[in-house]
Amino acid sequence: MTALRIIFMCTAELSCASLEALARDPQFQIAAVVTQPDRPKGRDLKPQPSPVKSLALKLGLAVLQPARARDEQFINALRELKPDLIVVVAYGQILPPSILDLPRFGCLNVHTSLLPKYRGAAPIQWAIANGDVETGVTIMKMDAGLDTGPMVSQRRTAILPADDSITLHDRLAQLGAELLTRTIPEFVAGKIQPRPQPVEGISYAAKIKKEDGHIDWNQPAQTIWNRLRAFTPWPGAFTFLPAQPKPHLLKIWKAEIIEKSGGAGEIVSADKTGIVVGCGQDALRILELQREGGRRLSAAEFLAGHPLKCGESFLV
Repeated sequence: MTALRIIFMCTAELSCASLEALARDPQFQIAAVVTQPDRPKGRDLKPQPSPVKSLALKLGLAVLQPARARDEQFINALRELKPDLIVVVAYGQILPPSILDLPRFGCLNVHTSLLPKYRGAAPIQWAIANGDVETGVTIMKMDAGLDTGPMVSQRRTAILPADDSITLHDRLAQLGAELLTRTIPEFVAGKIQPRPQPVEGISYAAKIKKEDGHIDWNQPAQTIWNRLRAFTPWPGAFTFLPAQPKPHLLKIWKAEIIEKSGGAGEIVSADKTGIVVGCGQDALRILELQREGGRRLSAAEFLAGHPLKCGESFLV
């Protein structure tokens, strides 16, 4: 049996598990990996490869890095590779029809939500932030819309109380890789017929902005706790403590909900067990936090160097 010739288009770390799974499966031949150009990173702003480029080079695969997916020279290069299928995982650019129509089996996308819920850029974070109890992975056949193509397969997973965006990202990356390698052979053999997405239940997961991490203590503790988990590690859940000449930014890493009353943002208690802060409903006990420019500390470690008094308040 001739291996299926695949072009893999991806950039984010989410796609690495799928690339590894395809590369080690003899049913597939990866003709090339397409990823975004190297971006300046770090203190010295040196160009750094994407995680998937580093993995592709380690696997000995050809890498293409067009600045724009619509570039005619790049599209011609894809045509010369004669792919049977293009697989897209968190690539970061909208593909034009000239690419979508290029392979004989079209383009498949691995999307980390149960479509049509959470189309868009940040489905993992918003599923946690909105308090969902489950999410999953959808493999769809791509069309010209934003995550609007017909669905080929899905797999569900629970969102656990211990999950944050890191743990859920890693689990969905593995689920997506497993589902992809099982789905492709059945899809190209015609055993799976893509089905249209439901017209009900459509929502969009907007790109995360830094200000999304700013804690509003007027919200219920449950809402704040969900957002803390969703926005770890970036942009993090953060608040401000009044100080001169300017307020101190504090990043909250770990917390738990407790049934206790207090004014929104008010420090109800502060001891070695944690810093209890009043919310719009119930309270949040901060267990780990970090001052801007400092290191991550337990509440007890933080209080040893930065005492807080009951009745003080974080900025609301």
